[in-house]
Amino acid sequence: MPYYIKKKKKPLFDKTVKVKKSPDLKAKLDKVFSMYIRLRDSKEFDFKAFKCISCGRILPFEDADAGHFFSRKHNSVRFNEKNVNAECKYDNRFNAEHLEFYRDNLIKKIGQKNFDILKWESSQTKKWSDFELKELIKYYNGLIIKMKN
Repeated sequence: MPYYIKKKKKPLFDKTVKVKKSPDLKAKLDKVFSMYIRLRDSKEFDFKAFKCISCGRILPFEDADAGHFFSRKHNSVRFNEKNVNAECKYDNRFNAEHLEFYRDNLIKKIGQKNFDILKWESSQTKKWSDFELKELIKYYNGLIIKMKN
């Protein structure tokens, strides 16, 4: 065979095989868990307003975010109710120094001992199974329905 005719190489795997992915359960749980946190923290204001854990301002419910003290990349505390609190959109998204005030107010809310436990838990690894995510979605949906009634 002449040098200018190249032989086609066979691919290592068949590209036509498609893997069916399960629905993004973590994203669904994020949505449900966020709604639960915002409702939980606005309960004392009849679900119309909330108090930001960082700045302490009382704002309308629509301006609430579910702010994580230890970021969502820490899977072990991503859905921990002590780690997530209602926070104004400005502090959660744009204020780089909000964690200083968040930390102080979080310690006032849950206590130093619980904060230390939360800090330790955040350093652990966690792989969520589909079963766990589905059960947490059901659990938090139930709590949301209970709160709204």
